[in-house]
Amino acid sequence: MTQTPASNREHALRRGPLRRGWTTGACATAAAKAAYQALLGGGFPDPVEIRLPKGEAPRFALARERRGEGWCEAAIVKDAGDDPDVTHGALISARVAALPVGSGVRFKAGEGVGTVTLPGLPLAPGEPAINPVPRRMMCEAIAEVAAVWGASGDVEIEVSIAGGEELAKRTANPRLGILGGLSVLGTTGIVRPFSCAAWIASIHRGIDVARAAGLAHLAGCTGSTSEAAVRALHGLPERAMLDMGDFAGGVIKYVRQHPVARLTIGGGPGKMVKLAQGLLDLHSGRGSVDFGWLSGVLEEADAPAGLVASARGANTAKQVFDEAATAGFPLARLIAERALSSVRETLAGAPVLADVVVVDRDGAVIAQAGGPESAAAEGPHG
Repeated sequence: MTQTPASNREHALRRGPLRRGWTTGACATAAAKAAYQALLGGGFPDPVEIRLPKGEAPRFALARERRGEGWCEAAIVKDAGDDPDVTHGALISARVAALPVGSGVRFKAGEGVGTVTLPGLPLAPGEPAINPVPRRMMCEAIAEVAAVWGASGDVEIEVSIAGGEELAKRTANPRLGILGGLSVLGTTGIVRPFSCAAWIASIHRGIDVARAAGLAHLAGCTGSTSEAAVRALHGLPERAMLDMGDFAGGVIKYVRQHPVARLTIGGGPGKMVKLAQGLLDLHSGRGSVDFGWLSGVLEEADAPAGLVASARGANTAKQVFDEAATAGFPLARLIAERALSSVRETLAGAPVLADVVVVDRDGAVIAQAGGPESAAAEGPHG
């Protein structure tokens, strides 16, 4: 349920020190703590201090304070630091209302916070999409205030995110069956700029949801063009499509531990060359096409000498693929087969039928390896 949009990946790789920020869960916790103290008659603390799971105690300035009959509400503007998070700058609010003694802490999805509708996530269908760690943080903050003021700590916390329903369209939430808004996330309370772990965790949740729905064939693709091509090729429902991006390893390794009957990996020529090389993180900033390796593969396959030499001095994978097509050499098929070997090696014997699909920039399938459709799917490049 990560809220880092794919279109902003490059932001994370810029040079220079990056500033950390605070998770949606940390902001909601601070808002809830301030609102509860005000509800008990102590006024709104500003700034309000909370304690994070690892012991750090940051302070948050309040952006808004409200009172009503039996409730108080505080809001905080989220600062995600230099992370490309769609919720950076969003207004996170928590409205706290007292409940009868013994009720405990209950959570409610306010405006812009989604509701879970599918099994497979850490929360049951019907629950507000407020993840377990933020829930625990809020419960601890409420208990802390209750101890100081001699209160029971029985409250309802309604969390809202301004504009969250629209922002959620730029996240994986709709595909995960989280409807109506964003998720309240965070395991440490701290946003470290472009946490790859957060993206991979979102991939894992997508696999969990798909498996819980009984889907036997899943697909991870590097972008929207390859995703559309693979989905059409295999006739897959949207929920079977994983938001893999560059994290092929995040998909394959999790499927190794949580098998499905079939897994398809799809992407453009450059990304699939990297996978064929054995790279599992396909981003240009963390791995590049090895043209010496590529020329060696061509040479082993008895490619024309001119193509081998050209590959050795090439600037882009597309250049090599275009020249191979002109020469009538099936480079795409060769790369698909090599990439499939990397996938199978990473699956390490898991009972998963795998295939790899190579898609050009126009969305045409130019090669496939590993599936019964592979022979029919080979286009002019392979």
